[in-house]
Amino acid sequence: MSKRIALSGRVILGLFVFVLLLYPFVITNRYWMNLMITVFMFVALGQAWNWVGGYAGQISFGHAAFFGIGAYTSTVLLVRWGVNPWLGMIVGALLAGAVAAVIGYPIFRLQGHYFAIATIALGEILRIAFDNWDAVGGAAGIELPIMESSLIHFQFFSKVPYYFIALGMVVVAYGVTYWIETSRVGYYLRAIREDQDAARALGVSLNTYKAIALILSAMMTAAVGTFYAQYILFIDPASTMSLDLSILISLVPVLGGAGTFWGPLLGGFVLIPISELSRSFLGGGGRAYNLILYGALIIVVAVMEPGGLWEIIRRWGRRPPSRPASKEESHATA
Repeated sequence: MSKRIALSGRVILGLFVFVLLLYPFVITNRYWMNLMITVFMFVALGQAWNWVGGYAGQISFGHAAFFGIGAYTSTVLLVRWGVNPWLGMIVGALLAGAVAAVIGYPIFRLQGHYFAIATIALGEILRIAFDNWDAVGGAAGIELPIMESSLIHFQFFSKVPYYFIALGMVVVAYGVTYWIETSRVGYYLRAIREDQDAARALGVSLNTYKAIALILSAMMTAAVGTFYAQYILFIDPASTMSLDLSILISLVPVLGGAGTFWGPLLGGFVLIPISELSRSFLGGGGRAYNLILYGALIIVVAVMEPGGLWEIIRRWGRRPPSRPASKEESHATA
């Protein structure tokens, strides 16, 4: 039975990947292409958050700060000194990782809701600083120059290259997740999540492995921030460093299943379309309605199964198949 379930899971995964690869050549509408690119962005962001919030159990509401660092680093380097955006992405990821390493040491001394509050404070401090920093555009933001459509310039007239780059970032995020799942780092992170005191007693260096998770998460989040800047060609603190963005990043894996391999993928493919479609089809008031819709969805899932959508699917897959009652059982029931 388990082999049959595993085989069917591989078939479904194979079909899903095939559909994703075929999607941009079949669906040419720019709106639906933009929706899928946005979904990929938040799947990658959600998976990066999952390394800290899911596997290590350190709930962060400040990940938009790393997103903004990546977006601003590559943009400022491009606008001021003409640095290639791909190189700017690497520099932004390294800078975000360095910031994560610096702030990680003091805030990892906090636990539970104190840690979450500290991440909110750090994210808001950075947003306010950029709002008032004239050298990086302040609250008005920065417009990126329009260049020739090419892979080198990281700008394209068609959305198809953006689609595959975003899909590639999801693949990278899942590659790191697979390494975490199968390495000693993953075992230590799960031990820290379940019981920090027990993990410390067994010789696990709590701050070291929390820092590894946060640094990797910050670097991936910053890389997606660079992609966002090159895709939208405009950034400002409100769109790249807001608390709303941090919360949305965290809701994706929480809805799908925090601390699971496939949870962020499920969360992204459910939450982001609800958000974008409700905002599009409900007009100016769509933003309020979409918050109500996916807020209600998260409440329902949390009540039914705190483990998220992935745990609901796993539970459904473990249910024994129903079999028809035999004649003896039917006679006894009668």
